[in-house]
Amino acid sequence: MPSTITPEQLASVGTIGRTILDEVGKAFIGPPTVTEAILTALVARGHVLIEGNPGVAKTTLVKAFAQTLSMNFRRVQFTPDLLPSDITGTYILDMRTNTFVLREGPVFTNVLLGDEINRAPAKTQSALLEAMQERQVTIEGDRFELPLPFLVLATQNPIDLEGTYPLPEAQIDRFLVRVAMGYPSAREEAQMLRLHGQEPPVLRPILNAQDAMALQNIAARIHVEDDLYDYAVALTAFTRSHPRVALGASPRATLALVQASKAWAMLSGRGFIVPDDIRATAPHVLGHRLVLTADAEPDPRARDHVVEEALAKVAYRRNARS
Repeated sequence: MPSTITPEQLASVGTIGRTILDEVGKAFIGPPTVTEAILTALVARGHVLIEGNPGVAKTTLVKAFAQTLSMNFRRVQFTPDLLPSDITGTYILDMRTNTFVLREGPVFTNVLLGDEINRAPAKTQSALLEAMQERQVTIEGDRFELPLPFLVLATQNPIDLEGTYPLPEAQIDRFLVRVAMGYPSAREEAQMLRLHGQEPPVLRPILNAQDAMALQNIAARIHVEDDLYDYAVALTAFTRSHPRVALGASPRATLALVQASKAWAMLSGRGFIVPDDIRATAPHVLGHRLVLTADAEPDPRARDHVVEEALAKVAYRRNARS
């Protein structure tokens, strides 16, 4: 039986979450909901795909979030000529000892920023698959464990931009949440102009690796009633029968929905999830996993509309208690 989560632990988690949001807000001018989604993914042992047009501060957001973590941080700028070994690493000949030694790639870190991940072809994108799913990499037949916690924060431009490649469905499915970043409001953009050229703020590190893994362990113990499992299954099942969806959300998506909802509940100060936790995380968790029909594909918001329709039409039903 999992140990009980104390009110003191939940209060501490809430304080940490608010502090991180405040720190990121010093450098990133935008809605705090995007930072909340990234923090949820970290606590839920997931990864984040951040999508938006060039120049909407995707990289600024990721770098600001990374500064609040006292962990190793590496950045990879994805380009068409990037090779898989540029990410995972490779063996090189050490002339001093006349032996081959491992030159670790940037994936050997706690937080990895994959900037403009869809600028590289599928072969290079897929170099992250094993790392994201299993927290390990295989180099020339040798398996190497990655540091824990391990979080991939990938940014991508809309796929209709020149020089971009769609992410393979298998890789998209490995991202726990997707965050869509639009243009800032007029007020936010004016604030950016006022701050431009000033010395960037120095953000305080709030979480170290041990703290983050402790939060992950607490999130894993958040209580879920059976009827909420049924609700999550009903939402993903709705997407599989939708007329505009060629391939609906997989069972991995259902697992991800519950996983993210538990993290969201914990960051909200509760030791159990409620239907609103599932509703809050579903847009981030389900939309990017859907493969649309040919007639729906041109609509940039079609996936969001399907998830919104699922939330509107699928009712939460509380099971009778004996």
